[in-house]
Amino acid sequence: MQAKTVPWMERYFEDYTVGEVVEFGDYPVTEEEIVSFAKAYDPQSFHTDPEAAKGSHFGGLVGSGWMTGAIVMRLYCDHFIPRNSAMGSPGIDKVRWLLPVRPGDRLRARATILAAARSRSKPNRGVVTILQEAVNQRGETVMSYEGKAMFKCREHDPLTVTRD
Repeated sequence: MQAKTVPWMERYFEDYTVGEVVEFGDYPVTEEEIVSFAKAYDPQSFHTDPEAAKGSHFGGLVGSGWMTGAIVMRLYCDHFIPRNSAMGSPGIDKVRWLLPVRPGDRLRARATILAAARSRSKPNRGVVTILQEAVNQRGETVMSYEGKAMFKCREHDPLTVTRD
C-alpha cells in the first residue's frame, strides 16, 4: 500500500515527515521595497540610500535581514502554512543572514523537516521543527533559521472526516 500524498495546504501534524524538503515561491526584490522597509524599520544608510551604500562594505544597496525574514514569512503564508491546522509558532532559533539581498534578486523559500514531536501535555497538537531558508535566483542560501511550528493532529480534529 502506497502512502497518500497530502497537499501542503491540507496537512496536519501527522503529514510532516522528517527529512522532507520542499521549495516554493518566487519573490522579486525591488530597490523601492528595500528602501521603504528600511526607512520604516532598519534605517541604516546601506539599506536606505543607494549612493551612500556604494561606499559601504557592501558596495551597494542591500535589503535588511529583517526584510528578508518578512519575505520568507510571506512565502510561507502563501505556499506552506496549512490554514486548517496551523496553530502558530513558539519561536525560531539560529537566525543567520548569510549573503546580502540586493535589488533585482528573486527569492524562494526552502523548508526541510528536521523533527516532529507530538505534545505530551496537549495531545491534539504537535510541534514540527523546520530548517527554513531563503534562496536567491543563483541557488545561494541568503538566510536560514530553525523554526518551530505547531499543527493540529488529524485524529483530534472533530471536523475531519477520514477518507479512503
